[in-house]
Amino acid sequence: MTTRYTKDHEYVRVEGDTGVIGITDYAQQQLGDVVYVELPSVGKTVNKGDEAAVVESVKAASEVYAPVSGEVVAVNSELEGAPATINEDAAGRGWFMKIKLKDPAELDALMSEEQYQAFLKSIS
Repeated sequence: MTTRYTKDHEYVRVEGDTGVIGITDYAQQQLGDVVYVELPSVGKTVNKGDEAAVVESVKAASEVYAPVSGEVVAVNSELEGAPATINEDAAGRGWFMKIKLKDPAELDALMSEEQYQAFLKSIS
């Protein structure tokens, strides 16, 4: 299982031909207490870089951009009733959506775990 990261602090965890999308632990820490999540509808096609979801906290509202292109095949509807799950387990139970990958080569443009950690150090 491979996980890739964007400079906007989204992750995509690759499981076969599907990418599980969410925000990183760093992103949820910056946002503070998450109070609302707006998820896309299943069946929606998203392109890499498009707004795919919205997350709101007590501090701010923030767009979640699609790190890869594809079709939304599942959303984490549990977040609608329990958005704080993102604060508790951003990289696990706090995932936002699953996308059937249109072009797995898009993953090559994203950062590895090591590259992302180095990126975090460069911005702190």
